[in-house]
Amino acid sequence: MREDIVEWVGVDMVDWYARADMGGGVIRISEPHVNELVSANFWWLRGNDRGVVVDAGLGVVALREAIPVLFERDPMVLLTHAHLDHVGGAPEFGDRAAHPAEAELLAAGIPASLYGAELYDKLGIDAAGEPVPELMIGALPAPGYDPGTYRVEPMTLNRLLDDGDRIDLGGRVLTVLHLPGHTPGSVAVLEERTGTLYSGDVIYDGALIDNLPNSDVAAYRRSLEFLADLDVSVVHPGHGHSFDRTRLRQLAETYLRGKAQGGR
Repeated sequence: MREDIVEWVGVDMVDWYARADMGGGVIRISEPHVNELVSANFWWLRGNDRGVVVDAGLGVVALREAIPVLFERDPMVLLTHAHLDHVGGAPEFGDRAAHPAEAELLAAGIPASLYGAELYDKLGIDAAGEPVPELMIGALPAPGYDPGTYRVEPMTLNRLLDDGDRIDLGGRVLTVLHLPGHTPGSVAVLEERTGTLYSGDVIYDGALIDNLPNSDVAAYRRSLEFLADLDVSVVHPGHGHSFDRTRLRQLAETYLRGKAQGGR
């Protein structure tokens, strides 16, 4: 274990995750001690028959230990795409679903590290002269934790999801939207009854990433053209705060204008 980390203040495992009740049987779970680049939201939705968890965080701290109530009704974990900050906790779930285009990468093991330079290299991220964080976590999850032991376990999927698939939780139905660009198998899920979109990394209120090795700018443009016209009431994204349809349209149109001007 690196000596410069030993003196860091650890946090109790239960406190690694922050939970916010969004109302209507929806809980947002986040990891406040994680660097912004990989600090993702995941969403626990409860139906009458079962629950679903949209994405699963970094997996630095075991969800079953920190939030055992999450597993009481054997929820499905629905992965919006195969990046470490969204799938790290997924191997803990018995029922895992994602788009087929992400299945091979998930089975092989997601490139992962808590060391900034190593992670940037594994993901093919160009820092463009910006400082690279030494560590992607700002506190130790438990005394004596060694960031060098972190990895995302390979996993198989129990269900393959494609555009238009519906997931019935009992009193709550989700529709899968295949929206490639960030990754080939990026999906969002829409609860049409409430107009709630769980967007993963397809869109959030920040700089959208379309320059990873398996990103596709042309596909991303088509996905955001679709989202710009989508009738929703609220977007619960993979990063940052939630926003309404007006902001969704603004974000999509800003991206599309930038790509038109940039010629990509």
